[in-house]
Amino acid sequence: MAKTLAALKDAVEPGITPFELDALAGEVFEAHGAQSAPRLKYGAPVHVFISVNDDIVHGLPTKKPLAAGDLVSIDVTPNVQGYVADAAISLAIPPASPVVMRLLACTEATLAEAIKVARLGQPLNRIGHAIQQEAARHRFTLLRELQGHGVGRAIHEKPNVPNFFHPTLNMPLHESLVLAVEPMLSSGQAWRTKTKRDGWTICTRDGGLAAHFEHTIMITGDAPLILTA
Repeated sequence: MAKTLAALKDAVEPGITPFELDALAGEVFEAHGAQSAPRLKYGAPVHVFISVNDDIVHGLPTKKPLAAGDLVSIDVTPNVQGYVADAAISLAIPPASPVVMRLLACTEATLAEAIKVARLGQPLNRIGHAIQQEAARHRFTLLRELQGHGVGRAIHEKPNVPNFFHPTLNMPLHESLVLAVEPMLSSGQAWRTKTKRDGWTICTRDGGLAAHFEHTIMITGDAPLILTA
Protein backbone atom coordinates (compact mmCIF):
# COMPACT_ATOMS: atom_id res chain seq x y z
CA MET A 1 0.00 0.00 0.00
CA ALA A 2 2.48 2.63 1.16
CA LYS A 3 5.00 1.56 -1.49
CA THR A 4 2.37 1.90 -4.23
CA LEU A 5 1.39 5.39 -3.11
CA ALA A 6 5.03 6.44 -2.82
CA ALA A 7 5.87 5.12 -6.29
CA LEU A 8 2.92 6.90 -7.87
CA LYS A 9 3.59 10.12 -5.98
CA ASP A 10 7.20 10.12 -7.22
CA ALA A 11 6.04 9.47 -10.78
CA VAL A 12 3.53 12.34 -10.96
CA GLU A 13 4.94 15.06 -13.20
CA PRO A 14 3.85 17.14 -16.18
CA GLY A 15 3.37 14.98 -19.25
CA ILE A 16 2.72 11.66 -17.59
CA THR A 17 -0.78 10.23 -18.08
CA PRO A 18 -3.05 8.70 -15.43
CA PHE A 19 -3.11 5.62 -17.69
CA GLU A 20 0.67 5.28 -17.25
CA LEU A 21 0.36 5.76 -13.50
CA ASP A 22 -2.22 2.98 -13.36
CA ALA A 23 0.13 0.67 -15.24
CA LEU A 24 2.87 1.48 -12.72
CA ALA A 25 0.49 0.65 -9.88
CA GLY A 26 -0.17 -2.71 -11.50
CA GLU A 27 3.56 -3.43 -11.59
CA VAL A 28 3.96 -2.57 -7.89
CA PHE A 29 0.96 -4.71 -7.00
CA GLU A 30 2.37 -7.67 -8.90
CA ALA A 31 5.77 -7.31 -7.26
CA HIS A 32 4.20 -7.54 -3.81
CA GLY A 33 1.54 -10.19 -4.43
CA ALA A 34 -1.35 -7.73 -4.37
CA GLN A 35 -4.43 -7.39 -6.56
CA SER A 36 -6.81 -4.51 -7.13
CA ALA A 37 -9.71 -4.95 -4.71
CA PRO A 38 -12.10 -2.80 -6.82
CA ARG A 39 -11.26 -4.95 -9.84
CA LEU A 40 -11.87 -8.19 -7.93
CA LYS A 41 -15.07 -7.03 -6.20
CA TYR A 42 -16.71 -4.67 -8.67
CA GLY A 43 -15.01 -5.36 -11.99
CA ALA A 44 -13.26 -1.98 -12.10
CA PRO A 45 -11.27 -1.68 -15.34
CA VAL A 46 -8.21 -0.28 -13.53
CA HIS A 47 -5.69 -1.10 -10.81
CA VAL A 48 -6.17 2.20 -8.94
CA PHE A 49 -8.46 5.19 -9.26
CA ILE A 50 -6.89 8.48 -10.32
CA SER A 51 -9.05 11.61 -10.13
CA VAL A 52 -7.96 14.95 -11.59
CA ASN A 53 -9.10 18.47 -10.65
CA ASP A 54 -12.91 18.43 -10.23
CA ASP A 55 -13.05 14.62 -10.18
CA ILE A 56 -13.34 13.51 -6.55
CA VAL A 57 -13.09 9.72 -6.43
CA HIS A 58 -13.24 6.59 -8.62
CA GLY A 59 -11.65 8.41 -11.55
CA LEU A 60 -10.80 6.09 -14.43
CA PRO A 61 -7.23 6.78 -15.57
CA THR A 62 -7.15 8.47 -18.99
CA LYS A 63 -4.43 9.02 -21.59
CA LYS A 64 -4.65 12.80 -21.21
CA PRO A 65 -1.24 14.08 -19.99
CA LEU A 66 -1.15 15.79 -16.62
CA ALA A 67 -0.16 19.46 -16.70
CA ALA A 68 1.32 22.01 -14.32
CA GLY A 69 -1.30 23.18 -11.84
CA ASP A 70 -3.36 19.99 -11.94
CA LEU A 71 -4.67 18.54 -8.69
CA VAL A 72 -4.34 14.75 -8.68
CA SER A 73 -5.95 12.31 -6.23
CA ILE A 74 -4.76 8.71 -6.13
CA ASP A 75 -6.93 6.07 -4.41
CA VAL A 76 -5.24 2.71 -3.80
CA THR A 77 -7.13 -0.33 -2.53
CA PRO A 78 -5.09 -3.56 -2.68
CA ASN A 79 -6.19 -7.05 -1.76
CA VAL A 80 -3.37 -9.14 -0.31
CA GLN A 81 -4.21 -12.75 0.54
CA GLY A 82 -7.85 -11.88 1.11
CA TYR A 83 -7.29 -8.78 3.24
CA VAL A 84 -8.08 -5.29 1.97
CA ALA A 85 -6.75 -1.85 2.93
CA ASP A 86 -7.69 1.53 1.52
CA ALA A 87 -5.72 4.78 1.30
CA ALA A 88 -5.57 7.92 -0.80
CA ILE A 89 -3.43 10.98 -1.29
CA SER A 90 -3.89 14.19 -3.24
CA LEU A 91 -1.11 16.34 -4.66
CA ALA A 92 -0.61 19.24 -7.03
CA ILE A 93 1.74 19.52 -9.96
CA PRO A 94 3.74 22.77 -9.49
CA PRO A 95 3.16 25.56 -9.87
CA ALA A 96 -0.17 25.25 -8.06
CA SER A 97 -2.55 28.04 -7.14
CA PRO A 98 -2.83 29.23 -3.53
CA VAL A 99 -6.37 27.83 -3.40
CA VAL A 100 -5.16 24.37 -4.39
CA MET A 101 -2.39 24.42 -1.81
CA ARG A 102 -4.79 25.52 0.93
CA LEU A 103 -7.30 22.85 -0.10
CA LEU A 104 -4.65 20.14 0.05
CA ALA A 105 -3.37 21.29 3.44
CA CYS A 106 -6.88 21.53 4.87
CA THR A 107 -7.98 18.11 3.65
CA GLU A 108 -4.86 16.43 5.01
CA ALA A 109 -5.29 18.25 8.33
CA THR A 110 -8.91 17.14 8.42
CA LEU A 111 -7.86 13.50 8.14
CA ALA A 112 -5.30 14.00 10.92
CA GLU A 113 -7.95 15.49 13.22
CA ALA A 114 -10.30 12.59 12.48
CA ILE A 115 -7.66 10.01 13.32
CA LYS A 116 -6.75 11.87 16.49
CA VAL A 117 -10.26 11.46 17.97
CA ALA A 118 -10.75 7.82 16.85
CA ARG A 119 -10.14 6.40 20.31
CA LEU A 120 -11.42 3.32 22.09
CA GLY A 121 -14.85 3.96 23.62
CA GLN A 122 -15.46 7.23 21.79
CA PRO A 123 -18.67 7.45 19.74
CA LEU A 124 -18.34 6.75 16.02
CA ASN A 125 -19.85 10.13 15.15
CA ARG A 126 -16.97 11.95 16.81
CA ILE A 127 -14.91 11.17 13.70
CA GLY A 128 -17.42 12.95 11.46
CA HIS A 129 -17.69 15.81 13.93
CA ALA A 130 -13.93 16.38 13.81
CA ILE A 131 -13.95 16.33 10.01
CA GLN A 132 -16.87 18.74 9.79
CA GLN A 133 -15.34 21.19 12.24
CA GLU A 134 -11.93 21.28 10.56
CA ALA A 135 -13.45 21.72 7.08
CA ALA A 136 -15.64 24.58 8.33
CA ARG A 137 -12.67 26.24 10.04
CA HIS A 138 -10.88 26.48 6.69
CA ARG A 139 -14.09 27.36 4.80
CA PHE A 140 -13.98 24.52 2.30
CA THR A 141 -17.01 22.51 1.23
CA LEU A 142 -17.42 19.07 2.72
CA LEU A 143 -18.64 16.56 0.12
CA ARG A 144 -21.21 14.95 2.40
CA GLU A 145 -22.50 12.29 0.00
CA LEU A 146 -19.20 10.40 0.22
CA GLN A 147 -18.04 8.65 3.36
CA GLY A 148 -15.64 6.30 5.05
CA HIS A 149 -16.40 2.71 5.98
CA GLY A 150 -15.26 -0.44 7.65
CA VAL A 151 -12.71 -2.46 5.71
CA GLY A 152 -11.03 -5.84 6.10
CA ARG A 153 -12.09 -8.93 4.24
CA ALA A 154 -14.08 -6.74 1.83
CA ILE A 155 -13.69 -3.19 0.54
CA HIS A 156 -16.86 -1.88 2.13
CA GLU A 157 -17.87 -3.27 5.50
CA LYS A 158 -19.92 -1.92 8.37
CA PRO A 159 -19.97 0.59 9.88
CA ASN A 160 -20.33 3.53 7.53
CA VAL A 161 -18.29 6.55 8.65
CA PRO A 162 -19.96 9.80 7.49
CA ASN A 163 -17.70 12.82 7.08
CA PHE A 164 -20.05 14.93 9.18
CA PHE A 165 -21.71 14.68 12.58
CA HIS A 166 -24.57 12.19 12.50
CA PRO A 167 -26.37 12.29 15.90
CA THR A 168 -27.63 8.69 15.85
CA LEU A 169 -24.24 7.13 15.11
CA ASN A 170 -23.16 7.15 18.74
CA MET A 171 -22.05 3.53 19.10
CA PRO A 172 -18.66 3.30 20.85
CA LEU A 173 -15.56 2.42 18.89
CA HIS A 174 -14.32 -1.01 19.97
CA GLU A 175 -10.86 -2.52 20.02
CA SER A 176 -9.57 -4.00 16.74
CA LEU A 177 -12.25 -2.22 14.68
CA VAL A 178 -10.72 -1.36 11.28
CA LEU A 179 -11.97 1.73 9.49
CA ALA A 180 -11.16 3.60 6.30
CA VAL A 181 -11.39 7.30 7.17
CA GLU A 182 -11.51 9.52 4.10
CA PRO A 183 -12.51 13.19 4.12
CA MET A 184 -13.15 14.77 0.72
CA LEU A 185 -13.34 18.55 0.35
CA SER A 186 -14.00 20.94 -2.51
CA SER A 187 -13.09 24.53 -3.34
CA GLY A 188 -16.58 24.93 -4.83
CA GLN A 189 -19.89 25.66 -3.16
CA ALA A 190 -21.92 22.54 -4.05
CA TRP A 191 -21.73 19.64 -1.59
CA ARG A 192 -23.68 17.29 -3.83
CA THR A 193 -21.84 15.27 -6.47
CA LYS A 194 -22.53 13.65 -9.82
CA THR A 195 -21.30 10.57 -11.67
CA LYS A 196 -19.83 10.89 -15.13
CA ARG A 197 -20.95 8.92 -18.16
CA ASP A 198 -18.22 6.33 -17.63
CA GLY A 199 -20.29 5.10 -14.68
CA TRP A 200 -17.36 5.32 -12.25
CA THR A 201 -15.92 8.82 -11.92
CA ILE A 202 -17.62 10.97 -9.27
CA CYS A 203 -17.05 14.70 -9.68
CA THR A 204 -18.21 18.00 -8.21
CA ARG A 205 -21.41 19.51 -9.60
CA ASP A 206 -20.04 23.05 -9.93
CA GLY A 207 -16.52 22.36 -11.20
CA GLY A 208 -14.93 22.99 -7.83
CA LEU A 209 -11.56 21.34 -7.31
CA ALA A 210 -11.55 18.33 -4.99
CA ALA A 211 -9.02 16.76 -2.63
CA HIS A 212 -9.12 13.35 -0.96
CA PHE A 213 -6.94 11.93 1.80
CA GLU A 214 -7.50 8.52 3.37
CA HIS A 215 -5.96 6.02 5.77
CA THR A 216 -7.04 2.66 7.07
CA ILE A 217 -6.81 2.63 10.87
CA MET A 218 -7.31 0.10 13.65
CA ILE A 219 -8.80 1.09 17.00
CA THR A 220 -6.54 0.08 19.90
CA GLY A 221 -6.33 0.74 23.61
CA ASP A 222 -4.09 3.68 22.79
CA ALA A 223 -3.81 5.89 19.71
CA PRO A 224 -5.26 4.28 16.57
CA LEU A 225 -2.84 2.23 14.51
CA ILE A 226 -2.46 3.59 10.96
CA LEU A 227 -2.24 0.50 8.78
CA THR A 228 -1.53 2.29 5.49
CA ALA A 229 1.27 4.68 6.46
